[in-house]
Formats: sequence, C-alpha cells, structure tokens
Amino acid sequence: MESIVLGDVEIIRVREWQGPFAPALAVFPDIEPEAWRAEQRWLAPDHWEPAADQYVGALQTWVVRSEGRTVLVDTGVGDDRERPDAPQFHRRQSDFPARLAAAGIHPEDVDVVINTHLHADHVGWNTEARDGEWAPMFPRATYYLPAADRAYAEQRQPHLFADSVAPVLRAGQAVLWEDTLRLDAHLTLEAAPGHTPGSCVLRVASGGERAVFVGDILHSPVQLRAPACNSCFCEDPAQAAATRRGVLERATDTKELVIPAHFAGAGAAEVHRDGERFTVTRWAAF
Repeated sequence: MESIVLGDVEIIRVREWQGPFAPALAVFPDIEPEAWRAEQRWLAPDHWEPAADQYVGALQTWVVRSEGRTVLVDTGVGDDRERPDAPQFHRRQSDFPARLAAAGIHPEDVDVVINTHLHADHVGWNTEARDGEWAPMFPRATYYLPAADRAYAEQRQPHLFADSVAPVLRAGQAVLWEDTLRLDAHLTLEAAPGHTPGSCVLRVASGGERAVFVGDILHSPVQLRAPACNSCFCEDPAQAAATRRGVLERATDTKELVIPAHFAGAGAAEVHRDGERFTVTRWAAF
C-alpha cells in the first residue's frame, strides 16, 4: 500500500492504470519537443517516454482518512462505460475494485466522494452496474460535485452524465457545491475553474503539514517549467493558466504538497519558484 501521513490525516494512493497515454505534443500542444528534452533527466521515464515521445500518466484515486471518515478524491474511468469520444476509456475493464479492497477500502466504508471535476476519468467509479442499472458504488457516501460542472457535463458529455452522475443525483447522495466548502477541521474544497467551469482543489492542513489535491490543474510536471501551457483538455485556456499559477504560487508560499490527479512515478511533489517557473523540491514518499 502506498501511503503517507500528514499530521492527523492519512493519504493512500490507489492506481487504476499507469503508462504511456498519447503523444506529448497532442496532450500539450503548446509545449515543444525541445522543452521535454531539456528536462529529460527528471521527466523520463516516469512522466515521459522519449523514444516514442509519449506523455506518461496515471489514473488513480486518492483515499484520505480524516477525523474517522474515509474520503475518496476522484474515482477514475470505471468499467463498461460508453465513451465513444475517448478511445482509451471506451468500455474499459480493470481490477480497480480489487485494488481498492487490497488497500483496505470497501464500498460500504466510504463516507465521502469528491469529484474535482466532471470529466470521464474522474467520475467512472462513482457508480457500478447493478441489476442492469447504474447505481452508486458507495452506498453510504455523500458525493460532492462542483455545481458549475453539472450543466456542462449533462450537455457536453451525455454518456458520462447518464452513467456516472445522474445515478448519484437520483439516489439523493449528491451535494452540488460552489465557491468554498469546509468538510472538517482538516479538509476544505475550493473552486479553481479553468480546466472545467467547476474544477476545484481539496486542501489539507493538519499538524502544521499541508497538501493540495489539484485534479487536472496540472497534468504533468513538465508544466512546472511551462506553467502558462495547458493540456488539450482545458476548457478555458486563459483561466486554466491563471488558476494553475495561483495554485502553484500558494503551494510554494505555504509549503503544500502538490497532488495532481495524473502524475505517475512518485505521484506528488513539493515545489518552489524558479523565476517565472517552478521546480520540484522533493518527490513525495508514497
């Protein structure tokens, strides 16, 4: 089991998948190949495959144990989903439930599910197929969904909305929130729009230690060296870039551990300023 403890909060990493995902230039159209090569010493092989020029990422769920509750941050792609616009996610099969169980987490143990935004690779295991219908996978959980993403998901991603969002709304297990929401003494949700209209971060503060789950505000550590450059998945590029810089500046000022959704390798890092750019101080010890 990959885990760390920050104050009174435990963070556990459960991977659904990890590996080369797509050509680097396709995922980050504003980052030229030379920029990857300039950082090859620390990007390869965990975050970039030089021979094929492939971006390397991970699909993973972060489990946060705080004040006696079990919180999941993002729920991956899920199985058997109709994703015709995303071939990598279309009708996938994985052993993710077994991986979750191996980390000691069973569906009935989960108290809170947080979707940092409503993209296909962040909401899939919100639900499971049960008696021919999609139903909440975590029967006791409250699901926190960004209110600003609800209409966006329903209109732009109807398959995703139907199988991974609507079932938790119908079950009365969803809370649509906006701006800022305090979950407990250690955990706070904050809006961080740009990647999607409702993109958010989860901040952790306990015992003098801090972390921030940034979702897809940061897809690859190469963006630390080019913080103005977005992934191809960002809906509002200008806002996404401004949000990214603000989140990274605060992380350096408050010594927050930065935990993105898709970093492979160590999965998370402490960062600091390097002029207008940022760099890794140390990788997390997951």
